[in-house]
Amino acid sequence: MEQQYEQIWSNCLSVIKDNLGHQSFKTWFEPIKPLSLVDNTLTIQVPSQFFYEWIEEHYINLLKKTIKKELGPSGSLEYSIVMENNGKKKKNTAVKMPTGNRSATKNRSVSMPYEVGGSHGIKNPFIIPGLKKVVVESQLNHNYSFQNFVEGECNRLARSAGYAVANKPGGTAFNPLLIYGGVGLGKTHLAHAIGLEIKESHPGKTILYVASEKFTQQFIDSVRNGTQNDFIHFYQMIDVLIIDDVQFFAGKEKTQDVFFHIFNHLHQSGKQLVLTADKAPVDIQGIEQRLLSRFKWGLSADLQAPDLETRIAILQKKMYTEGIELPEEVVEYLAYTITTNIRELEGALISLIAQASLNKKAVTLELAKQMIDKFVKNTAREVSIDYIQKVVCDYFDLPIELLKSKTRKREVVQARQIAMYFAKQMTKSSLANIGAHCGGKDHATVLHACKTVNNLIDTDKRFRGYVDDLQKKISVN
Repeated sequence: MEQQYEQIWSNCLSVIKDNLGHQSFKTWFEPIKPLSLVDNTLTIQVPSQFFYEWIEEHYINLLKKTIKKELGPSGSLEYSIVMENNGKKKKNTAVKMPTGNRSATKNRSVSMPYEVGGSHGIKNPFIIPGLKKVVVESQLNHNYSFQNFVEGECNRLARSAGYAVANKPGGTAFNPLLIYGGVGLGKTHLAHAIGLEIKESHPGKTILYVASEKFTQQFIDSVRNGTQNDFIHFYQMIDVLIIDDVQFFAGKEKTQDVFFHIFNHLHQSGKQLVLTADKAPVDIQGIEQRLLSRFKWGLSADLQAPDLETRIAILQKKMYTEGIELPEEVVEYLAYTITTNIRELEGALISLIAQASLNKKAVTLELAKQMIDKFVKNTAREVSIDYIQKVVCDYFDLPIELLKSKTRKREVVQARQIAMYFAKQMTKSSLANIGAHCGGKDHATVLHACKTVNNLIDTDKRFRGYVDDLQKKISVN
């Protein structure tokens, strides 16, 4: 039976491979060599004691089933561990260690250079003696994919650059890729999407997403524990490093210094860096100039507040994902009213659904108005000019393009003047801004429109009815 050991182990690997991810199989099972098969006991060689302990702890059940399947109920497994002799030569030491019996292990010290973040951080990113790869949990959120990222004018450059980086990490001019923008505009989503795409198309690469504050805390822990070199060594072995919110490095000189050296090493090694920040590099305060200059080496792409079409598309995407249906007028109301950021927009949608469900009410425009008033409080009490124009056009059954055109048709002029009137009443926009929204009119035209509407309210009963109806439709109070 001794000649069969290679075939037996090959059969075992086929089963193991079907039950493990590509990276786990490559890291933990490809380095193992079969040595012999004697008395129904298969002996395999593993690179280190730690390697043996890891396999026994994490893959014991899979190994037991596989060995029993190949060798029958009496089949067993022994390990030959490559021990280091004074750090110079290696020799094979056969140690009888029945699978699952960890007590049989000799308690030789095992070098585990660095565990990032402890039990609450990144799982098990040890640098394993005898292995070329680092085993790292990427910390990526699978909900934040490119498929779930709605593209619009506000984010097209950043998304396109992110996709280029994902297809050729370290091989484009976008290194580092710095994505910046205000709160809730999709920086973190896009950073995760890049990582997930690389993981899919380049499974051999080691990817790590880490928030800047977590990075700082890990560095502080390494200083306290005297493991700074291990901390640096670990990060220098990452193929794609994604750091979120680098502006929080501000004022932390030692953290900036260590990141500077990690950055240089990765960049010179052709590894990919993806960074996010709330401001452009030139506007970030408290970061050393030498680090800021490196942030500018690649591409800085901004994310802006989403336009109306993008906001509607985001809501529709979210509804599709969650399996929700809402009246079109409610979706449009949310999109017109919440203009600041995507996070607030999605939060309003979820709150509206929850409100309707808890109160056993249908989702109506009236409910949406009540919810928005409570949800956004001070930030969205003011309706937008766009929303006012939409309500007015719907009321008079006019295309919005016609209202913004230069036509002098009586019904269009009247609708335009009413829209200007409500915009002045309900928003803080300047007369010039209101005019710009209504087809490039000047502030004098807006003033004239407001006077005309006030006069007609006093003299024309039918016209006053229009204005009263529209007041109720537009008002969020």
